[in-house]
Amino acid sequence: MCGIFATYNHPDTEKYQKTALQMSKRIRHRGPDWSGIYCDNKTILCHERLAIVGLDSGAQPMTSTDGTCALSVNGEIYNHNFLRSEFKDYKFATHSDCEPILPLYQKYDTAVASKLDGFFAFVVYDKTRNRIVAARDPIGITTLYYGYNSKTPETKYFASESKCLTEDCDVIKIFPPGHFYDSDTQEFTRFYQPNWWNPDFIPTTPVNLLDIRDSLVKAVRKRLMSEVPYGVLLSGGLDSSLIASIAAKETREALVEDGVDHKMAGVNADGRLFNTSGSKLHSFAIGLPGAPDLAAARQVAKFIDTIHHEHNFTIEEGLNALPDVIQHLETFDVTTIRASTPMFLLSRKIKAQGIKMVLSGEGSDEIFGGYLYFSAAPSAADFHKECVQRVKNLHYADCLRANKSTMAWGLEARVPFLDRDFLDVCMNIRPEDKLHDKEHIEKYVLRKAFDNGEFLPSEILWRQKEQFSDGVGYSWIDSLKDTAEKLVTDEMLSNPKPEWGDDIPQTKEAYWYRCIFDEVFSENTKAVASTVMRWIPKADWGCNADPSGRYVKNHTSAVEK
Repeated sequence: MCGIFATYNHPDTEKYQKTALQMSKRIRHRGPDWSGIYCDNKTILCHERLAIVGLDSGAQPMTSTDGTCALSVNGEIYNHNFLRSEFKDYKFATHSDCEPILPLYQKYDTAVASKLDGFFAFVVYDKTRNRIVAARDPIGITTLYYGYNSKTPETKYFASESKCLTEDCDVIKIFPPGHFYDSDTQEFTRFYQPNWWNPDFIPTTPVNLLDIRDSLVKAVRKRLMSEVPYGVLLSGGLDSSLIASIAAKETREALVEDGVDHKMAGVNADGRLFNTSGSKLHSFAIGLPGAPDLAAARQVAKFIDTIHHEHNFTIEEGLNALPDVIQHLETFDVTTIRASTPMFLLSRKIKAQGIKMVLSGEGSDEIFGGYLYFSAAPSAADFHKECVQRVKNLHYADCLRANKSTMAWGLEARVPFLDRDFLDVCMNIRPEDKLHDKEHIEKYVLRKAFDNGEFLPSEILWRQKEQFSDGVGYSWIDSLKDTAEKLVTDEMLSNPKPEWGDDIPQTKEAYWYRCIFDEVFSENTKAVASTVMRWIPKADWGCNADPSGRYVKNHTSAVEK
């Protein structure tokens, strides 16, 4: 991943170029390896690079061989070798996985985004037509925002994080996932339209456990494309443990297959690049001392034979990090902040240990209805519709957390569960097979698909869902709520700030986070706040207002039974 900033149809690009560089600098944490800028005909593209593939020759913005198109992109394109094979006469200048976007645009125009397998946010400038085309990946794994000033709406701005837009834009919006923007029409058009995206579609296909296993293995395999040391985030929960197990297995097999010395990088038959800085995969876990996740992660690491790194944090360290977390995450959502803080602290440790890319387990709970509150679904159809809605909203929550918590330190997170092919398999399973009840634990079909003794110990494979913000130590959330109780009075809670409008915090913890948010985004609070969606459990299913999994009665350590 990287960071991008772009402006189109600016009245004075020569004068604005210095400002553009300063705006791009605000996201240099996303791309500490190199910076670049392209200016032409009222358009500026900036790029902050995190080099993962094409280390020596992938600097951006990059231009087409004929010089008519320029590109700035944040992401990873897993099918880039296949795409390159389509353009045998095109003289590629780099080994970057992103460069094929240029000839693809020249051949397929706005259909370029639908050809890409990966996660991405990009802006292409077509000099001959004085036109830009921008796009964001299907689920919104990669963050992207756009904005304008209401006095000069013809000038458009795009950036990986909204903090780049606060100086020039009084209107800031989230670039919708699975869409492209065309300056010729000035419209956003959806390019990602799977059948399950329709909220009225209820699948009827029975579960096929082999399809689940095979498609997830392939999803992990393609995400091991790297020329730098990589690892896995391992909480000890089902999702991260499965990803870690598959990655460890794939890494071992690739090194053996290629006959590569374990201290060297290798390339196997299908073009995957490996550099693990050793023959074993590195795994990383974080928690308060004695946290339930740490013990489980330790057990998994031993079973799958990784080089395991366990890090502790203190309540004080977590509390002190909150302003930085909120500044990087650009949100005041309670659930997101609770989970992002440990991930933010861990990412800094990982980067300090020389790792630049990690695999993570986001997305599984949305796809399979794994959150414990799903057990309260009134019907199978309601269960499925909630899954669809949660996947659609991932870019507001877990994808945002995974992207910005890691990229705060120049660490890239890849999420195999949100692979396009895996989604097509699992979102088309009839919801009756996903329901959890007294006989079937949550995510039963996913667990059963890997229940052969090869991937995980049984007690981990069948361990109850533990939300990350709970699993790092139950006292973490308790301490956040206790601190908020001390800092926010009853009078403050009952008298929210007028500028908050109808988006009123319902708890002291939420009120506290909103105040921190207002402080760190004092430059243009209202515009940035408009991009935030707060996640609240489904009251119409009888769910507790607190999003913690411990407030669901069937949790083994529930606050209330």
